[in-house]
Amino acid sequence: MTALKLTNVCKSFGKIEVLKNISLDVEEGEFVVFVGPSGCGKSTLLRVIAGLEDATSGTVEIGGEIVNTVPPAKRGIAMVFQSYALYPHLTVEGNMALGLKQEGQPKDVISSRVEKASHMLSLDQYLARRPSELSGGQRQRVAIGRAIVREPKLFLFDEPLSNLDAALRMRTRIEIATLHKALDASMIYVTHDQTEAMTLADKIVVLRDGIVEQVGAPMELYNNPANQFVAGFLGAPSMNFLSAAEVGGNPDQVLGIRPENLRINGEGQLGGRVMHVEKLGGDTNVLLTSPGGDEITVRLFGQHDISPEADVRLGFDPAHAYYFDAAGNRLRA
Repeated sequence: MTALKLTNVCKSFGKIEVLKNISLDVEEGEFVVFVGPSGCGKSTLLRVIAGLEDATSGTVEIGGEIVNTVPPAKRGIAMVFQSYALYPHLTVEGNMALGLKQEGQPKDVISSRVEKASHMLSLDQYLARRPSELSGGQRQRVAIGRAIVREPKLFLFDEPLSNLDAALRMRTRIEIATLHKALDASMIYVTHDQTEAMTLADKIVVLRDGIVEQVGAPMELYNNPANQFVAGFLGAPSMNFLSAAEVGGNPDQVLGIRPENLRINGEGQLGGRVMHVEKLGGDTNVLLTSPGGDEITVRLFGQHDISPEADVRLGFDPAHAYYFDAAGNRLRA
């Protein structure tokens, strides 16, 4: 069954078009990530799905029902925001139970759901605490627990990890992935972080300027990007782009090569001068400038001693090269 179906959804604020004719299906139990740069429309699209914004045109279906005129509380969704939005005077248990109390759920149902969510999120020992007594990661788990107890048709996450430090983001990311498997729930997750998108999603929706650029599984998009924007957005370090003329190709085309697909040797197709070396322990990133002035990053596994200002040759397997026209469209072999 389709958990969510968007058909030709548009959203304008006055004369400004923010969402442009978006159609998308989210299947039951699927984890879908909306990703793109700031201002691409991903959070607005999530708010349209939630009912916090009205679509200018098009239809939103949740669980087979068109919900364009249905208020947010009646859509069967639960939303987790970037800000935890917890009530400071309530305990963890009180925050998690509040929505169910407002719905008029029986006490035994409320108790059972809170207990289940608390156990899943390892919050049992914190139920009597107030938000001020919790860490940022614990507060975010409470916000997620508040969503779980509602047993929604659809979970909506709006950049939930943005306020956490790097180590905590990674840990919470794993917790969300584990939670998705345990609940077998349909989830939509908005982020600008392509690492979150690649590691969490069953399906990624890449947006730019209110338009869906490409939809697909993470490695499908990584290995087979539809255009230069998608190719450059997914991957860290990002794909290198340089004039195809640098390797004897068409000067009207752009050559794309991922950093991990370049190697430094004496017989390579491309020259470069080392500008900087990033020694990361497990990896080494070598930043170079090509004879044509293009910046290139080479990602090497392990630890390497390479001198800045050294002139080197770069080689690559043509099977791992991507070519794009002047408009950024992928050229197929």
